[in-house]
Amino acid sequence: MDVIKPLAPRRVLGDEVHATLTALIMDHTIAPDTRLNIEALARDLGVSPTPVREALARLESDGLVAKEPLRGYRTTAVLTPGELAQVFEFRRLVEPWAAAQAAERRTADDVIALRAELASAPAATTGSDYAHYAALAQHDQRFHTMLLRLAGNDVALAAFERTRAHLHQFRYAFSASMTACALTEHRAIVDAIEAGDSRAAQAAMTAHLTAAHDRITASAET
Repeated sequence: MDVIKPLAPRRVLGDEVHATLTALIMDHTIAPDTRLNIEALARDLGVSPTPVREALARLESDGLVAKEPLRGYRTTAVLTPGELAQVFEFRRLVEPWAAAQAAERRTADDVIALRAELASAPAATTGSDYAHYAALAQHDQRFHTMLLRLAGNDVALAAFERTRAHLHQFRYAFSASMTACALTEHRAIVDAIEAGDSRAAQAAMTAHLTAAHDRITASAET
């Protein structure tokens, strides 16, 4: 029997196409609510249509594109200010509670994992394109999801994940000044959780979400 060849190169190509299209959509180089032509994208990227189709299927799961019957894919619209406010209203209902629960339920290993996640975050960023803030967006997603998991409520976790809050947040607006503020606020939340102070953890999360929404709104207006 012949030796099965590794699939790594194909996988790497698929990941690269997905990452490239993600950046183009997040930066609005491909505008919101735009129909996508698979053949044209493949030509522009210098690849076959297959990895483009695979990437679009992943992007549909990410919520960045939607597939229309018999019409193909198109990029999803950016949330209106009112819709974004509703996302943050939901988050302020769920996540402060989750932070309080995490403070009550945390173990030593949980604290180690949270500290490791903080350490993985970028110390600073200097630009406003997706290439500069992708690492922060990914950290933000992992951090907030970790806290929902620590809260121990699968329904709350699933509801949070369905909001795709990190994608809406970073697709809507970004300023380099957000990085330091967000990480300082994340550290305050973890400090309270490590101390087992549920009230402080709840208050720190509420303050963080309020400040994050204010920063996004201010950045979008500049």
